[in-house]
Amino acid sequence: MQKPAKTKEYGSPYEFEGRLPLHQAIPLGLQHVFAMFVGNLTPILIITAACNSSELMSLQVSLLQNAMLIAGVVTLIQLFAIGPIGGKVPIIMGTSSGFIGVFSGVAKTMGGGMIAYGAIMGASILGGLFETVLGIFLKPLRKFFPAIVTGTVVLSIGLSLIGVGVASFGGGNTAPDYGSVENLLIALSVMAVILILKHTTKGITSSSCILFGIIFGYIVCSILPLFLPTTGVTAEGVEYTKAWVLNWDKVLEAKWFAVPEFMPVKPVFELQAILPIMIMFIVTAVETVGDISGCMEGGMGREATDKELSGGIMCDGIGSSLAAVFGVLPNTSFSQNVGLVTMTKIVNRSALACGAVFLVLCGLLPKLAALVSIMPQSVLGGAAVIMFSSIVISGIQLITKEPLTGRNMTIVSVALGLGYGLGANTAVLAQLPQAVSLIFGGSGIVPAAFVAIVLNLLLPKEKEKAKEGESC
Repeated sequence: MQKPAKTKEYGSPYEFEGRLPLHQAIPLGLQHVFAMFVGNLTPILIITAACNSSELMSLQVSLLQNAMLIAGVVTLIQLFAIGPIGGKVPIIMGTSSGFIGVFSGVAKTMGGGMIAYGAIMGASILGGLFETVLGIFLKPLRKFFPAIVTGTVVLSIGLSLIGVGVASFGGGNTAPDYGSVENLLIALSVMAVILILKHTTKGITSSSCILFGIIFGYIVCSILPLFLPTTGVTAEGVEYTKAWVLNWDKVLEAKWFAVPEFMPVKPVFELQAILPIMIMFIVTAVETVGDISGCMEGGMGREATDKELSGGIMCDGIGSSLAAVFGVLPNTSFSQNVGLVTMTKIVNRSALACGAVFLVLCGLLPKLAALVSIMPQSVLGGAAVIMFSSIVISGIQLITKEPLTGRNMTIVSVALGLGYGLGANTAVLAQLPQAVSLIFGGSGIVPAAFVAIVLNLLLPKEKEKAKEGESC
């Protein structure tokens, strides 16, 4: 008698473990790539320009290629782990924008050029190893990160990203037609498609609503040139191409295959670069704790474990050192994708791994990378506003895990008011030493985290409990 053929058993998209069929896993993974692709490349464009070197600019395409490859490889390490390195958490890794302020300062201090970029790479190698050590000793440091602190950090991450999402919503704040009716309508249509698919359909169309919304945006931007002019004229009389126009020439000109270059920039070890960058690696470790906490709370409904946080931070560190060897800026957890996880609840490892493999392919197949890179900012913005707002909700969920006592309310309100306020208004720090503005300026995440940690240590818990007992 012939034995019945074994049927493949698949897991759920809403569970971390278990395989998914490829027709389901691929679109779920691709929407993660679309969510982070531009953010993964932008820091390299900014810092190579800040170094102002023709030799470095000639390497820019190679560096962008390496950035995609490294993001995919480090994401796979984060998802599956190599020994203690990797948290086995649903996190997508990518080039960090948190270092832009410090790197720009280093480039300016060292006079730019290949030497300055080499110094950034050298400091990133050492800083990544330093963060790895922090990850090893995270367990005794965990007491500094209760839910009230990590929740405040996650909340500040979401708040800082909403502005980025709204800027993309209008077409990108550097675009000549920023805020134009076309850009706003494209973003609104993408947002509408996402919301309709998310809440009125089931299965793959609901779980992959972000991807389908972005594809719809591509289609709209392909059709619009049939009805609207693709160029405009500034007040100074300069002609420009509108931000929503798809640059298909970039796809046609890209190569089909290219081998990533190992160590395209020679590392230089300079103390004036190492010290400020080392401090930023402490800061990014705190941000990673917030990202992983927000992801686990928003996507899986529980707090992150010590092992997950430790492995995640170690992956941050090793990934950043590996990235520097390939001439790429530090690789850390991507808050944009935390928002996507908290919104869709899709945490399946095989789905995210498909996104990571796609990033690796983008690093090997420039034409594929070019197709993603031409995405108009307004298309991305229609999805980003929803995703980033979801991070705010995850932060609130973490904060409210504990009773909102007077002590906890003080920590959150002062951290967001003073900490986030200082980061969002960097002019306040202009008269302080440059090191202070490099660390606390440019983002509200760092000062908010710092204030939350300090207040959590200083404000007495026993006194709060005594007051609660008297009021009963």
